[in-house]
Amino acid sequence: MAQIVLGIGTSHTPLFTLDSSDWWHRAQADFNNPALNLSDGRRLNYAQLLAEVGPRYEEAAQPEELHRKAIRCEAALDYLGDMLELAAPDIALIVGDDQGELFGTDNQPAFAVYYADNLVTSDAYGHEGSPDWVRTMGRGYMMDDNHAIRGEAEFGLKVVNGLIEREVDVAAVARIGDRERCGLGHAFGFVVKRLFRSRPIPVVPILLNTYFQPNVASASRCYDIGAKLRDVLAAIDGNARVAIIASGGLSHFVVDEALDLGVLEALECNDARALRGLPRGALNSGSSEILNWVLAAGALQSLPVVWKEYVPIYRTPAGTGVGAAFVVWKPA
Repeated sequence: MAQIVLGIGTSHTPLFTLDSSDWWHRAQADFNNPALNLSDGRRLNYAQLLAEVGPRYEEAAQPEELHRKAIRCEAALDYLGDMLELAAPDIALIVGDDQGELFGTDNQPAFAVYYADNLVTSDAYGHEGSPDWVRTMGRGYMMDDNHAIRGEAEFGLKVVNGLIEREVDVAAVARIGDRERCGLGHAFGFVVKRLFRSRPIPVVPILLNTYFQPNVASASRCYDIGAKLRDVLAAIDGNARVAIIASGGLSHFVVDEALDLGVLEALECNDARALRGLPRGALNSGSSEILNWVLAAGALQSLPVVWKEYVPIYRTPAGTGVGAAFVVWKPA
């Protein structure tokens, strides 16, 4: 049987690819965003959000405070990299969402497994005319070019077959399409770039559609798929050491600390009921990436959470930003 030797959850915000002095670029995007998502399902523009909550996060959005939070996040990412190196997995299953990088409206599966020996990233941020900060972000996401990532087709196919046997309807992706700039996106490139430290760990990408209606799975469905993934791994012959990595989240583009801390508590307490019961209204736009963590939690339910870090990053006075979170599961 394949052995799960490590679980990791990590945010993958563009802020992690930039110096904190450049975070204002993302704040500017918030000012211009007409649909900032709240956890009650509403979407507001920045002026409406500011009118509702006031400038209560003005001090938290000051450059000095953002710099302090950047240091905390970098230390947390370093720790995740250390844990990955120590666990020395043979294969990494990365659970992430696709945002038009590999799939499009012509074909948008709710759930997919990319099984190939040679994976390719999208080069969507490799435009020569892009601003410097965008190109820096692209390098941090491995999306400045079509980068090769080592895959594991045989193991990935076993995952596909095992899920089908357990009545999970999964899209099977053996190669990228012919669309321009098509490839794996930032949910996967960031993990490989930041946490793998150039180690050639084979990757099996597990892709969720969390962003695009109408076929976004519920939290309960994601958790149940994760539980079945655990069963699939237990039934695979051999002694492969597997790491499961959830990429994305937590709340954004409006930070909701109550939502984030509730998710983290449910992970730590192995509270499947709370994770399966997360309301759809709280899982829109960027916050939908919490579903990646929910699926991973279903697969990692037999492993305890041994470490976590949470850094709410408020980049505007009205509280837009990201709830940056980092978690490690390890066998007892």
